[in-house]
Amino acid sequence: MYKVLIDDIYHNPEWSEDTIPATDNDLLVLTQRLSHQRVPTKVFFQAIAIAAYDGASAFRYADNYLTSVKHKHKRRNIFSLRKPLVNFDQN
Repeated sequence: MYKVLIDDIYHNPEWSEDTIPATDNDLLVLTQRLSHQRVPTKVFFQAIAIAAYDGASAFRYADNYLTSVKHKHKRRNIFSLRKPLVNFDQN
């Protein structure tokens, strides 16, 4: 039973041996991508920590964060363009 569990862990596609740490150039590109917008330091350091083990995952993490921030701003802009329900100019 234990051997089966150990074999399943080592053959998990998410934990494959194909993960390659990010190179210095990859870290530079990742830093530039995250510096174009306001990114919390926690998110930046998390992306760098992920890059130490898997460069591709770090880029996916950064892209997912930037995409989610972009969608949040779009929703806010839609609500800011809405006309007020009460007209205070007539008072």
